[in-house]
Amino acid sequence: MTHSEIDEALANTLMALATPALPQHFSSLVKRLAAFDNLIIIAYHGEHRPAVLYREYTDPVVYLPMDSQYLGGDYLLDPFYREHLRGDAQGIRRLRDVAPDHFRRTHYYKNYYQQTTLLDEVAVFATITTDVTLTACLGRDRSSGKPFNKRELEVLQQYAFTLSSLLKKHWQDYRFEGVIKAAPAPLEERLREALNQHHSIRLSPRQAEVALFILRGHSSLSISLHLEVSLQTVKVFRRQLYAKCCISSQAELFALLMPLFAQLTEHK
Repeated sequence: MTHSEIDEALANTLMALATPALPQHFSSLVKRLAAFDNLIIIAYHGEHRPAVLYREYTDPVVYLPMDSQYLGGDYLLDPFYREHLRGDAQGIRRLRDVAPDHFRRTHYYKNYYQQTTLLDEVAVFATITTDVTLTACLGRDRSSGKPFNKRELEVLQQYAFTLSSLLKKHWQDYRFEGVIKAAPAPLEERLREALNQHHSIRLSPRQAEVALFILRGHSSLSISLHLEVSLQTVKVFRRQLYAKCCISSQAELFALLMPLFAQLTEHK
């Protein structure tokens, strides 16, 4: 793609700011930087349920589980959602670079992500307020059958500030409809309450925290680094967690906890 074509697409996108046509022009601009199979723009607000602002696709299968599974609770395990929670997220993130080390072993990956046929995903992040983050996620799925290459990723990084700024400017006044609602309790607390209510299992705050790290795809070593405790201590927490839940494997932990996730989200 020539610089003149990129400049023209950028000019058209700038002219479309604050109009309903902005998402389509933004899409056209990004396609000139790195062709993609699908694009979805999502707004995250604190720990409330996210909202989809725009989506387009080549193969409709990529977003079939979005409304029921992802928005129904699986977003809580999304590495991009975790980036939002870190705060002040700007620029480009590639999923494989921010995902935990055992991400591909998780229930989220095997039962949600693989359904989408996504092979690679890159997100443009834009922080709107201290609570609101926008992500424009461009993906490669079975339509093209190949991930983004090194050159495409380099070009996206070169335009990272421009792309983030376009999102931030267009949606600068965006606010969630539910913004006046109280923030939900911390996820660990909600998980402990749901487990106690449905299975009479009482986890300690630390055990619930470790359970969530496992669900997100962190190995014991990764958990130890995040919690700043020894690997042996993490193994003790895991044994305690499994004993309280009367299970003996990670697969059983997923089977026990994942059905509860729909109840951990904010109900509208």
